[in-house]
Formats: sequence, C-alpha cells, structure tokens
Amino acid sequence: MIISIIVITILTIILIMLLNKNKHFLIKKIGLTSSFINLWLSIILWILNESKYLIQFTFNSQWMVESLHVSWGPINFGVDEISLPFIILTNLLIPICILISWNNVNFLVKEFIIAILSIQLLLIIVFTSLNILIFYIAFESILIPMFLIIGIWGSRKEKERAAYYFFFYTLVGSLFMLLGIFILYNLHGSLDYQTLFMKKTPESIQIWIFLGFFLSLAVKIPKIPFHIWLPQAHVEAPVAGSVLLAGVLLKLGGYGFLRFSWTLFPYASQFFSPIIITLSAIGIIYASLTTCRQTDAKKLVAYSSVAHMGLVIIAIFSKTYEGLVASIILMVAHGFVSSGLFIVVTNLYDRFHTRIIKYYKGIVYTMPIFTTAFFLLILGNIAFPVFINFIGEFMSTLSIAQLTWVGIIPPLLGMFLAGVYSLLLFNKISFGQPSHFTLFSRDLTRREFQTPLLLITLTIILGIKPLLINANFTYPFIQ
Repeated sequence: MIISIIVITILTIILIMLLNKNKHFLIKKIGLTSSFINLWLSIILWILNESKYLIQFTFNSQWMVESLHVSWGPINFGVDEISLPFIILTNLLIPICILISWNNVNFLVKEFIIAILSIQLLLIIVFTSLNILIFYIAFESILIPMFLIIGIWGSRKEKERAAYYFFFYTLVGSLFMLLGIFILYNLHGSLDYQTLFMKKTPESIQIWIFLGFFLSLAVKIPKIPFHIWLPQAHVEAPVAGSVLLAGVLLKLGGYGFLRFSWTLFPYASQFFSPIIITLSAIGIIYASLTTCRQTDAKKLVAYSSVAHMGLVIIAIFSKTYEGLVASIILMVAHGFVSSGLFIVVTNLYDRFHTRIIKYYKGIVYTMPIFTTAFFLLILGNIAFPVFINFIGEFMSTLSIAQLTWVGIIPPLLGMFLAGVYSLLLFNKISFGQPSHFTLFSRDLTRREFQTPLLLITLTIILGIKPLLINANFTYPFIQ
C-alpha cells in the first residue's frame, strides 16, 4: 500500500511536468485527484491495521545496496502504530492544501503543485523509512520545496528573508544528526533501524550521538530557543505553506524523538530527560506569554504552536505509556486545529489584506459562518472537552504527574494561558460594534467553509473515540 502511494505520487509529478504550464485547471485537477487517491489508500491501510490483518509492511530494496557496492544493510520501509497516524495526517492535509490554494495561487501553478506533491512524497518516505540515512536524506530534502513555497508564493515582501531563515536554521541543525549517523555506521556497520535497535551503543557514545539528533530534531519541532525561524516562516508563507508547516513539518521533530530517543539511545534519553523536561516547561510558559502579546493573528497562531509542541516534548520524555500515546494524540490534534486556524485567519486576510488584530471588530454580525468555524477551532486550541486536544493534554499532564507533582504546574499554566490568548483573539475579532473596515465584509463561501469544517469534524470524532488513532499502540522501553 505504501509503495502504491509512493508510485502514484511519483507518476503524478512526472505527468504534471509533461503538461503545458498554461493548463492550470487540469494541473490542479490531476494533483487533487492523486492526493485523494493517496488519502483513500492510507485509510485502507489504517482499516487493515485496525483489523489486525496488517501489523507491519516492509519493502526491501536490497538490490539498491548491492548496485552501490556498500554495506549499509537492507533499505526497508515499514509502517507501525507510530508512523501510521502521521501518514494519514499527511495524506489528509495535502488535498486540503491544494483546495485552499485553488484560487489563491495564480502564477507558476505547475511548479506549485509539483512542490506540494514532492513534500507529500518525501514525508511518506520519512515516516516509513527504516534506514536512518534514507530518513535523513528525505528529512532534509523537504527543505527544498518548502523553501520555494515560502520564497516564491509568500504573501509579503519579507518572504525571501523568512525562507532563508527556515532553510539555514533547519539545515545547520540537521548537520549534527548527520554526524551522529556517521558515528553509528562506524560503530555498528549498519544503518538499518531494526539492526541498530538490536545492538547496544556504549553509553558514553550514546550521549554525543543523542545530542546531535536532539539539536536537529529540536529545530524542527521547534523547541525554544531554536524557534526563531517559525514565526517568520508562518507569517510570510502562503496558506498552504502554513498548513504544511503547522500540520506536518513541525511533527517531524516529535516523530524523530518517538522513533529514535528511547529505542536507539535509552541511556542518553534517560540522562538528559530532566533537563529537556525542564527546558520544555520553561518554553511552554515563555511561548504562551509571548503569544499573549502578539498583534498579528497569524503570528499568534504560530507562537501557540511552539507552546503546544513543548507539551509534546514533555510527554515523550516522561517515558510513560500515557505520555507516549499522548504525544501522538497531541501532534495529530494540533495538525488539525492549527491548520484550521491558519486557514480561517487567511480567509480574513484575503478579504481585508491585513492580519493586525486591532483593525477587526464585530465580525460576528457580518460573517456568522466564519465566526462559528473560528469559535469551534478556538475551542479545540484551548483543549475544550469533546475535542481530541483535551485527551492529549490531559494524558500529557498525567504523564508528568507520575514523575513529580511539581511538574504539572507549567503544563497547567500553559493551558490557562492558551485559554487567555485564544479567547482574547476570538473576542477582539468577533464582538463589538463593527467598524467601517469590516462593515461590508463577505462571509465564507462553500469552498472556504468545507475545509475547516472537515478538520473540526475529525477533531470532534477523535475526541469522542480517541482509540481510533492508536488503539494497539506498543512501544519498547516503557517503564
């Protein structure tokens, strides 16, 4: 199934490359059709996994290794309970990105669709690769199409600067991971994840390799103080770029921690977990307070992502079953809610060409459909019960409480501040006497309303039945 998704995406990219660049509608239609096919294939993969007919799918391309005359071990691709939610999340957000950009992207459409599908292809490889070098190559290659999306189709004059921020921060951070991969290969003679999992890396070496992986993944998630690139990239990116950044690309760091920390570097993860949890707790409070003082609506949503990802890190390094499950639930929930918030904020920008909050007032009178969708997404962002965010944040707090009761104070304070800045944003935009600036505004169209409605519906369904995400979750080294 995974190979089918990869092949379909590659063939679609080749087909679009062969088409005339002026056939915009046909190019968008082909890209959208391909993304929907991949979505249905990933849903079938999830159904098979839920039915216990498929626990792990592996594709072995040993011929590639032999043709290169190297001894890296087999290049395998696998799907398990950790990667499957992220595969579905990726294949869900890609068609949404194409739909929300249908009328917004009017130049270089062919190149834009190719960039979107390239990100999809690379993300699938990242989430399924069991060879850590292939993982790293795909992990880094995502920078290229995302750099182009921000730099070319960005909305304002500073888009080039934001693109370079994103590129150099993530590239420099990832070089440390590459050094760690070289050390692992030199030590064990293999880059196959399953082989490395069975071997024991000396504790003194584990610490240094873990630091290399940590620096790379901390930039991706992003973790304070490695977050400087995120607000710039979000503000300048087009709506599809913001959705991909918030919905999937920020999850690469969390996925990397889940995949590698406790499996390949158990001693180093245990050694550094107190300081990582402490820094994440400080980061939650700092990011939440910084979010409260934002005047740009899109930047406010971006900084709230930093705070929520800090809670994900705490959950992962709590080394408890609740924490590991909660980290996956939180990342999926954040992918839905944060993407929806970026979409509705962009809808406002498309009408009024500003994201400064103080210019908006009384939107509820002129845009009731928009206000309803916005309010439901705000409830999800503050982890209101019935939304899947509530399950994730509750389990994350429970996981840190098993280590120390003092540790629950920063997450609880972060939840309180999330309510403060989220409700203040909604109150300032929605209520009050409408100004002349918003008096004659146009409500959401059917197409504009469908995408946030889908994300809201999925968030509520998963909130009612969270076991749909990972009912059979197992993970090694759980205490």
